[in-house]
Amino acid sequence: MDKTLTHLDWSKVQAFVAVAETGSLSAAARELGASQPTLGRQIKSLEEELEVALFRRQARGLTLTENGAALLVPARAMRDAARAMSLTAAGRAERMAGTVRITASLTVSMHLLPQIISKLRRLEPEIQIELVASDTSENLLFREADIALRMYRPDQLDVVTKYVGSFALGLFAAKHVAPTIGPINDMDDLLACNLVGYDRDERILRGMRDRGITIDRTDFETRCDDQNIYMELVRAGCGIGFAPVIVAQQTDDLVQVAPELDLPILPCWLTAHETMRQTPRIRRVWDILAQELHNVLEPPVYPPPN
Repeated sequence: MDKTLTHLDWSKVQAFVAVAETGSLSAAARELGASQPTLGRQIKSLEEELEVALFRRQARGLTLTENGAALLVPARAMRDAARAMSLTAAGRAERMAGTVRITASLTVSMHLLPQIISKLRRLEPEIQIELVASDTSENLLFREADIALRMYRPDQLDVVTKYVGSFALGLFAAKHVAPTIGPINDMDDLLACNLVGYDRDERILRGMRDRGITIDRTDFETRCDDQNIYMELVRAGCGIGFAPVIVAQQTDDLVQVAPELDLPILPCWLTAHETMRQTPRIRRVWDILAQELHNVLEPPVYPPPN
């Protein structure tokens, strides 16, 4: 066997995969937390070791050569094997001390988790917490997070989930706007009002459609996907907005309107990779999160929503 191919430097292969997937040295450097010149040297060195050109240099970035495209498949397999090895090793850690990375939506991260994390830190001062506030779905397999709070039941393989409760949804308006809103007895009355909705996020639309109400994004006169800015738009008087009751009630200048209207609930699922779930500190954080969320959320309903 060629000695060169049995002694490949993993960091060079990692650089190759990152550049291939992002299309540029600068984007790959941001992803890996490395410098652009370092990645450039690693790619050049790998090409020399393999004696093939991996990329074509173009004005707008790098594209794979035919040889590069062929080598990307086994390089990705090396990347995935390295991640699996890291995940397995981390899952066998016995110490309580260390870092646990939690991800949740912007709204939950801002309004619910600070108090819970504060209590967690008092109970377990050796556990450090990283909170990733994001409305995108971090990948538990790739250690982008250790524990995720989802508003849907995850279907990713090799994860464990726990349904800890539900968020009751309500309709809210600014205090100075609420008196100007007429009676809302049904969905037709609601749709006649000025509504604040999401832009590309279709959760509100899907919830309406599940109740047989066909609307589209143009029925929302104001639209924004950022949940915290969304609430500020409602506070400013742009219209009626949808929000978890437990969150909106903590927000100044908002009042609930038409509380009797039937709205969907948002389930809350704790999720972790099944290997990492057995790590003592992650199991401890999981248990505290489950208990504290159970204390503040609506009780679980069965069968649970998807």
